[in-house]
Amino acid sequence: MLLPPVPPPCWRGRLPARGQQGRGDSALRAADRSSAILGCGHPQPAATPRPPPAALTPQHPRPSSSRLGSIQPCSALAVLPTGPIGSALWSRLRLHQLRLPGSACAGSFPSLPRSSLSLSLGAGLARRAAMAGGDGQVNAGGENKADCGKKKAKEGAGDEGRAELNPWPAFINERLEMYNKLKAEHDALLAERAANDSKPIKVTLPDGKQVDAESWKTTPYQIACGISQGLADNTVIAKVNKVVWDLDRPLEEDCTLELLKFEDEEAQAVYWHSSAHIMGEAMERIYGGCLCYGPPIENGFYYDMFLEEGGVSSNDFSALETLCKKIMKEKQAFERLEVKKETLLEMFKYNKFKCRILNEKVNTPTTTVYRCGPLIDLCRGPHVRHTGKIKTIKIHKNSSTYWEGKADMESLQRIYGISFPDAKMLKEWEKFQEEAKSRDHRKIGRDQELFFFHELSPGSCFFLPKGAYIYNTLIEFIRSEYRKRGFQEVVTPNIFNSKLWMTSGHWQHYSDNMFSFEVEKEIFALKPMNCPGHCLMFDHRPRSWRELPLRLADFGVLHRNELSGALTGLTRVRRFQQDDAHIFCAMEQIEEEIKSCLQFLRSVYDVFGFSFKLNLSTRPEKYLGDIKVWNEAEKQLENSLNDFGEKWELNPGDGAFYGPKIDIQIKDAIGRYHQCATIQLDFQLPVRFNLTFVRPLWLSPQQVMVVPVGPMCDEYAQKVRQQFHDAGLMADIDVDPGCTLNKKIRNAQLAQYNFILVVGEKEKASGTVNIRTRDNKVHGERTIAETVERLLELKRSRSKQAEEEF
Repeated sequence: MLLPPVPPPCWRGRLPARGQQGRGDSALRAADRSSAILGCGHPQPAATPRPPPAALTPQHPRPSSSRLGSIQPCSALAVLPTGPIGSALWSRLRLHQLRLPGSACAGSFPSLPRSSLSLSLGAGLARRAAMAGGDGQVNAGGENKADCGKKKAKEGAGDEGRAELNPWPAFINERLEMYNKLKAEHDALLAERAANDSKPIKVTLPDGKQVDAESWKTTPYQIACGISQGLADNTVIAKVNKVVWDLDRPLEEDCTLELLKFEDEEAQAVYWHSSAHIMGEAMERIYGGCLCYGPPIENGFYYDMFLEEGGVSSNDFSALETLCKKIMKEKQAFERLEVKKETLLEMFKYNKFKCRILNEKVNTPTTTVYRCGPLIDLCRGPHVRHTGKIKTIKIHKNSSTYWEGKADMESLQRIYGISFPDAKMLKEWEKFQEEAKSRDHRKIGRDQELFFFHELSPGSCFFLPKGAYIYNTLIEFIRSEYRKRGFQEVVTPNIFNSKLWMTSGHWQHYSDNMFSFEVEKEIFALKPMNCPGHCLMFDHRPRSWRELPLRLADFGVLHRNELSGALTGLTRVRRFQQDDAHIFCAMEQIEEEIKSCLQFLRSVYDVFGFSFKLNLSTRPEKYLGDIKVWNEAEKQLENSLNDFGEKWELNPGDGAFYGPKIDIQIKDAIGRYHQCATIQLDFQLPVRFNLTFVRPLWLSPQQVMVVPVGPMCDEYAQKVRQQFHDAGLMADIDVDPGCTLNKKIRNAQLAQYNFILVVGEKEKASGTVNIRTRDNKVHGERTIAETVERLLELKRSRSKQAEEEF
């Protein structure tokens, strides 16, 4: 997933959006056929909460318009998906005032590595989930069959909401008592380490200035105070050696230090993460239930709670806010403590959700908890210094969800909140929410009789006549643009055997999100993306290099088994169509193809008045393929962006493991950015499907194969091979005694050697070779010198048909 550059903090109340997965002809050999896939499309973002700096809870990703990728060693083929518009068109059609809903979250699908093969321009209706899932941030609370979730509100609360429980649930005090003992031991150990292990260290600030400090004693907050008290007061979180770090946590070694304010995206994530803990504490004290996930999200935060009895009402918001403000006023310190897993299982024994996380997700001997007031929560942090750093908070929404988004698990109550460093920013946010509500595309769709949804087919849009007219007009518009740019429209099946998805790699990562069924004891599935089908099209016959780039476009119907709770209008659906395409091209063609795709995107977005921003994501730490191929591909992407002339941002290390990518985010009428098109290089699908093409003589690494008739001619064959090699031709020899002559010739043709030279006793006596091509065209007997001279001439002229022209 590609993260956008950091926009201004809260312009017009808009918060920065968070940026936003074979079979071959055996005649072709890897050395003479390789491929990469460029993917460019509109990913269907997952309902991913805004990632906190760190977390214990695993991501529960959903694929975007999946695009796999990889390239073979001698790689030369690339598949590019294309499609520039998708849901963007539904999100801002001026005439019909269609808008994406305010609750939409930009995200990505990491259950496949995030992108579909090839260069996919536009991936159709961009969908965003209104319901965010667990994001790697674990803020869980507890459940106790004796009291967790059963404590009732204080009498008198009635319709006015709930009051704080008195007394608190027993697990709160028991948990706190255990924590205090562990904290005392930790503090003693830290004091001992500070006394015995402390040493002078150098702290390098962003401007290059170095500050003297002491390991295990000096904190980032102390360094900030040394610069200015104003800076210290306005700093939300530190960043030590590029890793977010608690302001009051001692530094351990020489390091770099950044001090982040609320305007920084990572600081916002921490700020809202800490706000979630404040709300979580209030929820425990009012409901007495079991806290589950509580992550920061794109605009704010939420907390899930398990209640065995009752539920959450909007009438409760006032009481929750009042208690949150009380907690903020108390300036409760956020404390970090590293604890053994076994000890934490005892601490949270009342909470089956917390125990699940520890048993299923924590694979280390120890992990961390954070405390503020009576709340102690599994969490990797970091956090603000104390609850008083949160200046204003609003609880604005609640809903029901399931544990980890799985419908067969426990039902949870989810409460959403937002917080800011000052009241003015909150007022701007409230104004923005009202504007977004009035532009909700679902309401506009109903009011203007464009489309609707029905419970008998969840997530599948019914386009009414007016909506169908817009829909078909958009398809015809993109179809005409495809024609202008040399794309060929294809139609592929909707149903495939699961073996296809196993080959592509989607089945291993994405089968739970596919509609699958049994047919004649075989498992089939509705296609969730077009990539593998296009690979089959490319592979159904041998391909010449003359056919490249091969640009395939597809408007086929796709189905994805999205969770019912995540379905949201046109932004999160189960049945949809994409303006989706894939370009199969040689490595040296990538740059020009990407330039063309970028121009394609701009021309389409200009028609609808969209402004956009670009992000380039490069090789991650864990990548597949040859680093030289990655470097070359990234260079071509960068050159294409520079030539494009629009401002772009670099996201180093944020590419998919199978290839780098360019993400395009468009801006809607009220200033929100939405992930739409993606240009994704895919170096893996061509390998998985063994996609190949035949090279011309001058480009081929397998130009000549010398085949002796029998062992008595091996010595002569070696001399022939050496003469061709010395002349500068790529020549090999097959002296395998286990193969017949016909088998050797066939092997050379399958390996796509341009010319096969057969030598026997007759050729040995006359100093000649008998020539045939990989297409089995026989040119007959020629002298070695004549043959060498002719091949060199064809090579120098870069003949496109050397075999025919010989």
